[in-house]
Amino acid sequence: MHGRLKVKTTAEQQEAKRKEREEKLSKYQAATGRLFEKRKNAEHDGEALDLTGRILAHNSDFLTMWNYRKEIFQAFHKDKSSDEMQQLYQDELSFLETCLKSNPKSYSVWEHRCWVMDCMPRPNWQRELLLCSKFLEYDERNFHCWDYRRFVVRRANIPPQEELKFSTDKISSNFSNYSSWHYRSKLLPLVHPDTEQPQGVEETALLQEHELAQNAFFTDPNDQSAWFYHRWLLGRAERDQSIRCLHVCRPLNRLVATFSKHLKASAATLNVVKDGEVITGRWHTPRGTDTFEQVLIFEFPEHSLTSDRDQHIHVTLDTEAGLVGRECVLGAGHPEVFSRDTTESQELFRSELSVAKSSVLQQELESCQQLHELEPDNKWAILSVVLLMRAIDPITYQEQTLQYVDKLTSLDSYRRNYYSDLSSRFLIENTVMQSEEGTNKLDLSGKGLTCVRHLDHMTLVVQLDLSNNRLTTLDIPVYMLQCLKLLLADNNNIESIAGLTNMPLLGRVSLRNNRIAKAQVLAPLESCTNVSVLDLEGNPVCSTEGFKSDIVSVLQQIKVLDGSKI
Repeated sequence: MHGRLKVKTTAEQQEAKRKEREEKLSKYQAATGRLFEKRKNAEHDGEALDLTGRILAHNSDFLTMWNYRKEIFQAFHKDKSSDEMQQLYQDELSFLETCLKSNPKSYSVWEHRCWVMDCMPRPNWQRELLLCSKFLEYDERNFHCWDYRRFVVRRANIPPQEELKFSTDKISSNFSNYSSWHYRSKLLPLVHPDTEQPQGVEETALLQEHELAQNAFFTDPNDQSAWFYHRWLLGRAERDQSIRCLHVCRPLNRLVATFSKHLKASAATLNVVKDGEVITGRWHTPRGTDTFEQVLIFEFPEHSLTSDRDQHIHVTLDTEAGLVGRECVLGAGHPEVFSRDTTESQELFRSELSVAKSSVLQQELESCQQLHELEPDNKWAILSVVLLMRAIDPITYQEQTLQYVDKLTSLDSYRRNYYSDLSSRFLIENTVMQSEEGTNKLDLSGKGLTCVRHLDHMTLVVQLDLSNNRLTTLDIPVYMLQCLKLLLADNNNIESIAGLTNMPLLGRVSLRNNRIAKAQVLAPLESCTNVSVLDLEGNPVCSTEGFKSDIVSVLQQIKVLDGSKI
């Protein structure tokens, strides 16, 4: 232990300690063996209660012993009066308090205390609140105790206003109390609800909370607790579930639906109505798995999509908030039809920071910029400036945000990959927002991207250009792009294309000058049955002897280009 002198011991002293440990172990094993036998024989008596107490006093994380004690107490209920049980439970609380003093972060002890309080004939919830306050004085970040306090508050029907005051007191005494900031984020929507935004906070109260957070990070700019709370205040407004877009393809006899949130086909209540008639078909994910996805595919019954007339198709989804739907018209003789959200482009990604009003965001930006001037190397201030600029006007502030991200990379080099991905995400968002409405082509080339984000906003893209970036893998859910016909990803550092699976419209893939070294890496393309041309010029695999025969054995239907004459 720190601060303790190391005292040399003789061989005789070491031998004595060894014997002492062996004796304790022997007694411990004998006691546990005896208890396992008693439990097996369903013996619920005072001896079992005493023996489990001795074991747990030395090892409070022995969950089996706590469960045995529960069984003993339940058996006692049959023969003992309410007053007797009250005293037994009172003694149990005292014993638990002793265990917590030696192990205040024991999951088993706190859980057993919850059980005791629920079973107690006359629980004293106010005393439990005082106990929580006492333990939180010893360790303000003991999340086990915070969890137990929330349990007590629920059972005792303590008003959230009182708990909000408690969190204020804890924060006032220590700005670095992350647990208290977190508790506050749960209480504010209850005490000051925003009628227009679920789980939001009323604007006047929100402004006061911003002031509290500012006081904290101006006092200690390097403490992350207040910064995390500040991020929560700015808010990640959650969009309601909706059907973002539809694509109906007559040749494939199917419908592709993209949702704003992940859902599971087997658990969702989805209906497809064609010309007023409910259609029975099969919903599945692009990969055919029963997993949560944002893109689902509906297979129409054979000959459902005739080409001699217009066909009205309506898809509905039953959600907690009610029924949502989207419809489209597949014109006579047309092979496909698209239907998408008409959301303003500027609003596509701003939901992540849309709870606070624009005036509040502007005030916050000015405050964080002021702090940045005082503390130019504080990464939290810079990151907050970046996120606020993205929330206010991502297009206008694009150059400034990228410059700030570059500075973050130099200041916090251990997280340079995170900042590179953050910059990539911003660039993709801006490109999607600035793309012409109705276009199905997306050019993300030459932007220095290290990752590809927001594929759920690209599900209707037909041509995608990812060339001249810094991508190392396509082991991402590219299969969400079910309308994609042409993919260009030249001049990257791509080694894997595992995400290019089950894309029936994909016809041409160009992967020039990447790092694909083995023919087996290309195997996922086998499920893309429409791919006819694959350009691999400049990849290490092209220098492998007999590589074409290896590739042909994997991709029999695909014409492979490698720069030579074929």
